[in-house]
Amino acid sequence: MPWFVWLLAAAALGAAEFFTLTLVFGLLAGAALVAAVVAGVGIGLLGQLLALAAAAAAGLVIVRPVALRHLAQQPLTREGSDALIGKRAEVMQEVTATRGLIKLSGEEWSARALDESLVIPVGALVDVMEIEGATAVVYPRELLP
Repeated sequence: MPWFVWLLAAAALGAAEFFTLTLVFGLLAGAALVAAVVAGVGIGLLGQLLALAAAAAAGLVIVRPVALRHLAQQPLTREGSDALIGKRAEVMQEVTATRGLIKLSGEEWSARALDESLVIPVGALVDVMEIEGATAVVYPRELLP
């Protein structure tokens, strides 16, 4: 089988990967490229098919699981309001279960206490536990374990 047929197969598999994003067709395209190189060197059809099978097996058994594991991981950086979770803030206006005001990252935010029985006084330091819309849910630092 001439090497250019393997290149055509690799291109077709690459196009299929582009539309499916499964990582399977892309790895098979890489295996077809390996078979094209083997064919270009002058090895016969049996050698080309063995190279294709070995490269495809290696890709699907070794590379694909690693790639999928990396794709499934959450990004290390948080963006937007998610980046504010865990930050320290200062109480500007008494924080209760329903209302309050804090200074968070240089901005004033409406806030409420995570524990509904708490009243957090002005000047206390709090940690942002979550963000609900435009309201920070906070907990006093001195009560944290």
